[in-house]
Amino acid sequence: MSTLLKVALTVTEEQADEAEGFISTKISQGWEESTTEAGHRMTLYLEDHSLGRQVAQEFQTQFPEATVACSEEESQNWVDTWKEFFTPVVCGDTFKIFPPWLSEKEQNGVTHIVIEPKMAFGTGHHPTTSLCLGTIGTLAKKKMIHPGQTFLDLGTGSGILSIGLAKAGLTGLGLDYDPLAIPCAIENLENNDVADAVEMAVGTLDCLDEKRQFDLIVANILSGPLIDMAPNILPHIAPGGTLILSGILAEKQSDAVSEVYDRRGIGLPTRFVDGEWVCLVWKNITR
Repeated sequence: MSTLLKVALTVTEEQADEAEGFISTKISQGWEESTTEAGHRMTLYLEDHSLGRQVAQEFQTQFPEATVACSEEESQNWVDTWKEFFTPVVCGDTFKIFPPWLSEKEQNGVTHIVIEPKMAFGTGHHPTTSLCLGTIGTLAKKKMIHPGQTFLDLGTGSGILSIGLAKAGLTGLGLDYDPLAIPCAIENLENNDVADAVEMAVGTLDCLDEKRQFDLIVANILSGPLIDMAPNILPHIAPGGTLILSGILAEKQSDAVSEVYDRRGIGLPTRFVDGEWVCLVWKNITR
C-alpha cells in the first residue's frame, strides 16, 4: 500500500492567515486545519514526498518560530477522511458550496456549487475564496455584473470562482499556471453543468492575445503577484469593466495593492472585508 507524507505545520493564531497564504502558493490541494494548545495547525497529506519535504523546509525558513513535523502514513480511505470534517460553506447571500456527498436538491434561494474537496485549492473554506465568491454574488444581485458578459479568472485553482460566474450567466476563461489544477477545474465545471460556459487552460496573462479584453477580471491569489501584474492585467479589462482582487490581508497589504492600481488611473476600490482579509473591487473602469 502506498504512503502519504504527513506534514504538520503549527504557527501562532496571529500568523495563521499569512501561513495559509504561503501554503496555497506551494501546493494545489487542500489541507486540514485545527486549533491546538500550541497554536494553529495545518496538516498536509501529500503523495509527492519530495515536494512535501521541500514545502516543510521552505515553511520553516519563512516562519522560523513554527513547529514543523514530517511523518509517513499509509494511504487509507483518504476521501473518507475528507468526509469526516468537510461541511457546506455559505458565501454571502448568493452561493452555498457542497461536496458531492452532501449536495442538497432544494436551492432555498441560494445557488449551489458542488466542489470535490480532495482536488485543487479552492473549496470555499478559506476566507479569501468565500469572500471573493460572496462579493461576486453581491455584484450580480446589484446588476453590476450580468448575463452575457465575459470574464477572466486568474489562478482558477478548483474553478470555483469561474463556476460562480458561469451560474450568474457569464462566460469566460480560467487560467492557472499549475497543470494539475486544470483537470480538477474541468471536472468541477462538468459536475456543475457549466462546462460549456468556461474554457480552462494552463497559463498566465502572458498567454493571452494582447488585444483580448474581458468585462470582468477576477484574481484570488496573493498581494505580491497582484501588484506585479498591474501593468499587464489592466489592458485586458474592457471599457466600463470590473476588476476583483482577493487574497489580500486587510491591514498589512490592502493599501499597497490599492495604491498601485490607483496610480495606473483606475481610482480607489470598494473594499469588502472578512476578518483579516479584504476583497478589492473596481467598477466602471475607464482608462
